[in-house]
Amino acid sequence: MQNTISDSLLKHQSSSYKYASYDKNNFLLKLIEKKLTKIFQEEIESSDSIFHKVSKQTIHKMALFLSGCTKCSCAIGIAGETASGKSTIAYDIINTLEAFAEEYCLKNLITRINTDDYYYDRSDMVKKAGSFAEFAKHYDLDVPEALELSLMKKHIKALKNGQIVHLPQYDMSGTAIRKDNAILATPSKIIISEGLFTLTEDVVDAFDFKIYVDVSTAAQKERFYRRANERNLGSSVDEVYKNASDKAKIHIHPTIEKADIVLSGEADRAAYKKFINKVLNIVKDINARTTLLYSI
Repeated sequence: MQNTISDSLLKHQSSSYKYASYDKNNFLLKLIEKKLTKIFQEEIESSDSIFHKVSKQTIHKMALFLSGCTKCSCAIGIAGETASGKSTIAYDIINTLEAFAEEYCLKNLITRINTDDYYYDRSDMVKKAGSFAEFAKHYDLDVPEALELSLMKKHIKALKNGQIVHLPQYDMSGTAIRKDNAILATPSKIIISEGLFTLTEDVVDAFDFKIYVDVSTAAQKERFYRRANERNLGSSVDEVYKNASDKAKIHIHPTIEKADIVLSGEADRAAYKKFINKVLNIVKDINARTTLLYSI
């Protein structure tokens, strides 16, 4: 009889704890979602907003991760055509998060995966052509098929499952050499990747948050030619730009439809960092509230 009563009491206590834990988690989820909705709405309504679009599900998904209701790692994919500003935005996000991690002594907060590192090794073809410039005349680098995106997807999913992964590294200097198993990547809370084809079919469903960086043709073209001049592309620049633009219309522009968030590629860099810090301030506030809630 004593055992029956004790077992019943333990089950009741366990059940009560679960309900209490659920109530607290649900409270935090709703609180975070409310705060996120406010800062997103304020930014969207501002005259120089960094956002062109935010899907209805995005804020709820963010709240699930920030509240701890979703326990697995969060994978973020950033895409956009060449010279759209995607790399700059990715670096600003990473640098802001790393500064936050350093300030609060957080380990394994973020892992970066470079989409360009998944270009297939074509070094033999470069040698046969005599130079990278000659190779590029006959081999199209501006199509998703030029990259091993299925391997990238496999690596992202492995990291999300808590596995250590060895990433490839592609030599961008003109050798077309890819070294496999070159970079050790450890599981982290956030996995971020950017590239031309990050939201294309072979890899897009690896990401929890899909971001597209949109930019006007005039701004994108000006940036492209400025960068081309810095890289000494010479007389081939017009041909390179035309091919990149034509292929972007086929392979990159349509991926905007898959994006949870469409960012302006022409917003002030400080504005991106400012918004990220607003999200991080919510994290700080919620962490303090969580500590208080679970001490009750």
